[in-house]
Amino acid sequence: MAFIEPVTLNGPRWVTLEPMAGAHEGGLAEAARDGELWRLWYTSVASPDTAATYVADALRMREEQGAMPFVIRRKTDGRIVGSTRYFNVDAKNRRLEIGHTWYSRGVQRTGVNTESKLLLLQHAFEQLGCIAVEFRTHWFNFDSRAAIARLGAKQDGVLRNHQRAPDGTLRDTVVFSIIQAEWPTVQSHLRWQLEKPRH
Repeated sequence: MAFIEPVTLNGPRWVTLEPMAGAHEGGLAEAARDGELWRLWYTSVASPDTAATYVADALRMREEQGAMPFVIRRKTDGRIVGSTRYFNVDAKNRRLEIGHTWYSRGVQRTGVNTESKLLLLQHAFEQLGCIAVEFRTHWFNFDSRAAIARLGAKQDGVLRNHQRAPDGTLRDTVVFSIIQAEWPTVQSHLRWQLEKPRH
């Protein structure tokens, strides 16, 4: 039995996270069009023309490395508005990373990210028994770094020259984590954020 089995995670208000499948290609392509997210040089979001490859690569990571990719579906209208996944799974040490996360521009700065992360973290700590969950992002992705910190994750450090990007530049990767003992406080913080009025 795999450490992470396919599971649908249902939020009370904003999102449902569904295990990614080939049938989601069209919805992911449409979601990426909102904001032309593939043009951001420091991220790796599929363009409408490469959605099929993006899904195939994600499913291959699931089969070969024990990852679990999700599509993020908005509850109000059923539209796919992004993607995220569990990966870098270390079942022996009960650790994993949450990443490959992106959202259509139209749902950024709403409760979509907060509720998605609450669902993923809750499943990781309470069902999978994780002792730590990591987040990593590009040094130059300042919005992502701020969003991760707002979740309550703490910065562990920076991996210098960690990866080579498709354009040949070298990526410094900022590493954050939430550990098991911090989860109750982080959970309370995320629930409070979701209850705040949004304008």
